[in-house]
Amino acid sequence: MKALLLLLLLPQLCSASLVPEREKDPEYWRRQAQETLRNALRLQRLNQNVAKNLILFLGDGMGVSTVTAARILKGQLQHGQGEESLLEMDKFPFVALAKTYNTNAQVPDSAGTATAYLCGVKANEGTLGVSAGVTRDRCNTTKGQEVTSILRWAKDAGKAVGIVTTTRVTHATPSAAYAHSANRDWYSDGEMPPDALEGGCKDIARQLVENIRDIEVILGGGRKYMYPKNVSDVEYPHEEKHRGTRLDRRNLIQAWHEAKPPGKVAEYVWHRRGLLALNLSRVDFLLGESLHPRVSWPQLGALGGPLACPGVLGQLQWPVIPRRVLLPPRDGGRIDHGHHEGKAKQALHEAVELDRAIGVATRLTSTQDTLSVVTADHSHVFTFGGYTPRGNPIFGLAPMQSDVDRKPFTSILYGNGPGYKIVAGERENVSAVDFAHADYQAQSAVPLRQETHGGEDVAVFARGPMAHLLHGVHEQNYIPHAMAYAACIGSNRGHCNAAARPATPLLLPFLGLLFLLC
Repeated sequence: MKALLLLLLLPQLCSASLVPEREKDPEYWRRQAQETLRNALRLQRLNQNVAKNLILFLGDGMGVSTVTAARILKGQLQHGQGEESLLEMDKFPFVALAKTYNTNAQVPDSAGTATAYLCGVKANEGTLGVSAGVTRDRCNTTKGQEVTSILRWAKDAGKAVGIVTTTRVTHATPSAAYAHSANRDWYSDGEMPPDALEGGCKDIARQLVENIRDIEVILGGGRKYMYPKNVSDVEYPHEEKHRGTRLDRRNLIQAWHEAKPPGKVAEYVWHRRGLLALNLSRVDFLLGESLHPRVSWPQLGALGGPLACPGVLGQLQWPVIPRRVLLPPRDGGRIDHGHHEGKAKQALHEAVELDRAIGVATRLTSTQDTLSVVTADHSHVFTFGGYTPRGNPIFGLAPMQSDVDRKPFTSILYGNGPGYKIVAGERENVSAVDFAHADYQAQSAVPLRQETHGGEDVAVFARGPMAHLLHGVHEQNYIPHAMAYAACIGSNRGHCNAAARPATPLLLPFLGLLFLLC
């Protein structure tokens, strides 16, 4: 009887031991709440400065459940319990929700959403930088339906701009900043159907070089789409899958160089070593393309790789120039890739890396003249639960077995995806596999080769001039309009004071507009 009583009490005793001593005192929570209240009251003094710099951090697929899990992971990587940890984005004072649906899709794709948060117009799934009047795959519906992005608005205002991504630069998310395409997959002319080529539509890589010729900084992956078909890759010369894909036989890297004005220094790099070797004070234009920047967390060996966002931001401290730039980050691009493969460990570590990049940018800029926005294009059918105790390893097991099949389960699960596994007619017993492995595919309810996006709203975090304009629940296409208003670019400039106080000189990652997809 005593043994049975001990077993019954054990969960409660263990749970109690997980509570930090300070949290047992009600005054701890009261003091914390009062400090939060004081900080909130300070926000009544709105920052209505003109934003000299704009930075958009885009975590591809970084839904609210991913943000929460990444917060716990960050804290546990720092040897804490995790739940009480703060992400850099958590420190932003203004938070909103964005509705992510495409004009023809309840659950969106990355192309239609990118058109929304970069161009300010909602669009059909699979289309880039065009209105909803364009039908996917139909080149002949594109003409006259092109819409411009906040990156273009910044260039038209004389600002310097940059795109940094851990995905291909021609991927759907960053390419809406410069391209107009009826199909997000038309990376080079080698991926386009004959009717689209005959109809005069341009591939996305070509548009990167031709549409906005004076983008100061372009860093990402996808270099094979810049080279003629079957040209060997500089880094992997013997691997056929990495060879060039262009049917027009053009070398777009060379074309990028040739398009620069006389007297301007344009540098091309394809590895981190080349980037670090540059004297950036003497560089006017920078193009960096790897095959595909590696996932930037230590377990995957990315520290020696090409272009991890935190490292890039730490290195690219351009001297101040008269024009300021709008900085748009995107990918946290590999968050999305991890989730699609059901590999939560890869997705969440990438989210933590994106948060590191946000921290670097925060240290290099001032809230007095820099509006920073962090958001996602869409979510995923990713969740974690199971009544886990405080401090439970985020990639660990729930403290219970299923009361149906009597098997354990991990806290992290997917609604659908490749993790659906039946062994001997039953759900796989996760205690028989290494569920902490980087390549482990979390169990899913429905079998799919690739997990899908989710349809719920995503968070929008904002800090700096006019950050208060991002509040409540918005359509996703509102985001660039609010950012443009803050910077006095685009169509809303009537409120701007031409004699506004100039910003204090700073060393910044970019000056003007930066789109960071990390």
